[in-house]
Amino acid sequence: MNIFVQFYKSLFSPKDIALFRHQGIGKTILYVFFLTLLSVLPTVFYSWAGIMNGFNAIDETIDNQLPNFEIKNGQLYTDEKAPVTISKDDFTIIVDSTGAVDPSVLTESGNTIALLTNEVYIRAEGQEQTYPYSMLSSGTISKSDLSEFLASAESLMPIIIPLIGIVIYIFAAAIRFIEISILALAGLLIKKALAKKLEYRQLWRMSAYSITLPTIFFAIMSALQTTVQNGAIINWLVSLIILLLAIKEVPAHNPK
Repeated sequence: MNIFVQFYKSLFSPKDIALFRHQGIGKTILYVFFLTLLSVLPTVFYSWAGIMNGFNAIDETIDNQLPNFEIKNGQLYTDEKAPVTISKDDFTIIVDSTGAVDPSVLTESGNTIALLTNEVYIRAEGQEQTYPYSMLSSGTISKSDLSEFLASAESLMPIIIPLIGIVIYIFAAAIRFIEISILALAGLLIKKALAKKLEYRQLWRMSAYSITLPTIFFAIMSALQTTVQNGAIINWLVSLIILLLAIKEVPAHNPK
C-alpha cells in the first residue's frame, strides 16, 4: 500500500490504521514527514506572502512618503521641523531629527521603526530593541542607501524564503514526532484497559496515522486563515478517539 492510499484510509478507517502497526518503522517515519509537509504548506505560503507584501509596502513607503534624511557621525539630519509619522496597516515609521519623540512613549505602540536623533528604535511583536547609529555604520547613510539595501534584500528573497520554509518544516516535524510519542504513551493505557496485545512500537505506528484527520483539518483551517477555538484540545481529543477506535480493531489478547 503506497503512502497516498495510507493517507486516504487514515482519514476515516481505524481498521486500516490498526493494520498499519505491522509495517516497517521507516515507512511510518516517511509518512510523518509527508503529513508534516502537507500541514506546513499554508504557513509557508502565508509567510512568503507576508514577507513580500511587507517588503513592497516598506519600499513604497520609503520612496513616496519618507522624508529625505542623512545619518552622519552618529546623528540623524533632516529638513523637517517636526517629527514625521507614517502609518501603514499595522506598521508605523517615525522620523524625528528634532529630539521631540521620547523612546519610552513608544513602548505602548505596535510594530514600529523610529529613526530618532541618535538611535534607531525597533518594536516588533512586543519586543523592543534600540541601536545607536554609531554602532550601525561609521559612514553616512541616506534615504537612497536604505532603498538600495531593501532592493538588495528583496533580491535575496528567493533564497531566504525557502530557508525559512525549511526551518518551519523541521520545527513542525519535531513537534509532530513528540506529539506521536506522547499519543503512543496514552495508547499504552488504552490497550491495557481493552486487554489488547500491543507493544509501544506498534502503538507509535498507529498513533502516526491517527493524527492524520486532525492534522489535515487544522491545515485546511490555516489555509482559510480561520482560528479554531480550543484547537489544541480538539487536536488531542480527536487523535485519542481515532487511536482508541484503532486499538479496538486489534484482536483481543486472551491469556491462557
